[in-house]
Amino acid sequence: MAIRHVDPYSDEWLRHPVFYVRQVVAELGASQWWEGPCDPRECTVLLGDGHALVWDEESGWRLGRFVSGDPARHTELTSIRYLGGGLLPRPERVPAALADARAGVGASSAWRPCYRSYRNCRDGFDVALDYYAQPVGA
Repeated sequence: MAIRHVDPYSDEWLRHPVFYVRQVVAELGASQWWEGPCDPRECTVLLGDGHALVWDEESGWRLGRFVSGDPARHTELTSIRYLGGGLLPRPERVPAALADARAGVGASSAWRPCYRSYRNCRDGFDVALDYYAQPVGA
């Protein structure tokens, strides 16, 4: 696989996390989700029980009660639990991490991890996202 350079703040860069999030959404069987704004890039998955799962490029996945948010505004949650597992846990592992966070066990935590800064656009994170943009079997 060739390493691609994606220009920060280009349309491609802004949408780059979507390929990963779509795979997580499929694993969860969720139907309502959206891409949020950037700085940091964010995606929100509504879970149907008043809760949402939010991914951002600094802290990974977090679960909380949905307060507000839409594609133009960062999502606001209460009673937050971070799932752990890094920025890009394998999509098939997210449902179990979500179950742990709901139960308050496992690697989940109320403390916000900060794995990277969204300001560091050349730290290799987008190369890691490239893995999820590849067709299956490529």
